[in-house]
Amino acid sequence: MSRINIVTTATATSEQQELLMAIQAKLGMVPNFLKVFANSPSALRAFLGLHSIAGEGSLDAQTRERIALAVAQKNSCEYCVSAHTAIGRGTGLDYAEMEANRNGTSNNTKAAVIVRFAQSLVEHQGEVTTSELVEMRDAGYSESDIVEVITHVGMTLLTTILGKAARLEIDFPKVSL
Repeated sequence: MSRINIVTTATATSEQQELLMAIQAKLGMVPNFLKVFANSPSALRAFLGLHSIAGEGSLDAQTRERIALAVAQKNSCEYCVSAHTAIGRGTGLDYAEMEANRNGTSNNTKAAVIVRFAQSLVEHQGEVTTSELVEMRDAGYSESDIVEVITHVGMTLLTTILGKAARLEIDFPKVSL
């Protein structure tokens, strides 16, 4: 049982209803974390807007999910690990790769750099070293890519904090920490 109200179509205001219906149309479902976000239509719109814009960047879907899995594991959010395992599978990531991502690495050398960087951002609250930034650049990541990684880490931190504060019921196939 969630510790923060989950907005349903039966309890939603007209503004919340409109947002939930748009999410349902796009995803085919409304995940519980978005139902909690819906308590504040402004917060939900802000999250959806940032998520949409960030998805238009240079990082591909697999890279974004690698980052999300690394951050969700580092921040101990079982809801987010479960959600991003399901989403990661949909991008073509296999279980071995997703397990590696959760452990702060990757089976792909270039992707391992970005996953380590993402986990370092969380572990050190943004205080990454110059050598970590150099490693990102040496691996071929641009300044834009680095900023996008930071953005995706921030978005995942937001959802892990929400998920943990609410103690959300997992509405994806459950993956244990």
